[in-house]
Amino acid sequence: MKAFLYIILMIALISAMYVAYEQLNKKDSAVDGDAVMCTADAMICPDGTAVGRTGPQCEFVCPDVEVVTTTDDEHADLIHLTKPNPEAVISSPLDIVGEARGTWFFEASFPVILTDWDGKIIAEGFAKAGGDWMTEDFVPFVATLTFTKPAYGDRGTLILKKDNPSGLPEHDDALEITVWFNQPDVEVQ
Repeated sequence: MKAFLYIILMIALISAMYVAYEQLNKKDSAVDGDAVMCTADAMICPDGTAVGRTGPQCEFVCPDVEVVTTTDDEHADLIHLTKPNPEAVISSPLDIVGEARGTWFFEASFPVILTDWDGKIIAEGFAKAGGDWMTEDFVPFVATLTFTKPAYGDRGTLILKKDNPSGLPEHDDALEITVWFNQPDVEVQ
């Protein structure tokens, strides 16, 4: 009888160790990029490929796009910008990737503006939702702005504006980040 209990105990211990090992291995593979899909939702990456929510936090992960979610404290629960990061050096065309609450959109888009150092608009367009925008959850978005580098000044501002079809100022909101324009190569004489 003691031998039988010993065998049962050993089987239970080995089973528990196996389950713990599998759980740890699944978590590690998600961190390393071999993550399981979390939802069927998809977004379109700047390179045109469609991807689903992946990773340990079920973020949208585009190939060759570093997943760094940035926002300011005031907008942390409203909009996340994955690309570009604040203070990034940018060039044209500028790919913009992130996710925002569905309330940030109207008709599946919201305005995106790029200004020079003096606040002059040098490019504008719309970020398009990569999923159902009629929700209060986060919805992925992408946008591309084409611009000519300003002749003067290296600093600019990227503005992601909450779409406000009512026009009422109390519904206005925007995330603004500082960006730097790519310098052309200097010819060595």
